[in-house]
Amino acid sequence: MPADDHRALAAEKGEIRLAIVTVSDTRTPETDKSGQLIRALTEGAGHRVADYRIVKDEPDQVRQALDDFAAGAAQVIVFNGGTGISKRDRTYDVISRALEKTLPGFGEIFRMLSYEEIGAAAMLSRATAGVYRETVVVSVPGSSNAVGLAMEKLILPEIQHLAWEMTR
Repeated sequence: MPADDHRALAAEKGEIRLAIVTVSDTRTPETDKSGQLIRALTEGAGHRVADYRIVKDEPDQVRQALDDFAAGAAQVIVFNGGTGISKRDRTYDVISRALEKTLPGFGEIFRMLSYEEIGAAAMLSRATAGVYRETVVVSVPGSSNAVGLAMEKLILPEIQHLAWEMTR
């Protein structure tokens, strides 16, 4: 079945429930511009934010958010932050070990699109996506530009299709 047919079937399922996890040692709900952007774009596209949390870039906190939200109402979980290569960037390490199925194309396309905007620095991103406990998990850098790019170009155009694939 062509991808357009899949998208059409997926659209019949209605709104998607998304959870947001901001990984940061410094952000608060008031200063979490990237989390706010994910919420605004999600709701603007007719979907619902089922849950939201800010966690420190500590492996146990990232893993706890992943486990909690995968066991909850969310069909898609978007992590933002902690995908770089600094000592404190550990989101990718936790998420990549937990994923049961990976979507390597997500990170590849994200870095390609990022390269068009920021040049060779795009290679420092460890953006990734996959499936964990029948929930789609996406992990992107924490900058608002990166979040906007991921949401507008990759996640939202396919969110219903991604969630629908989990029900087949």
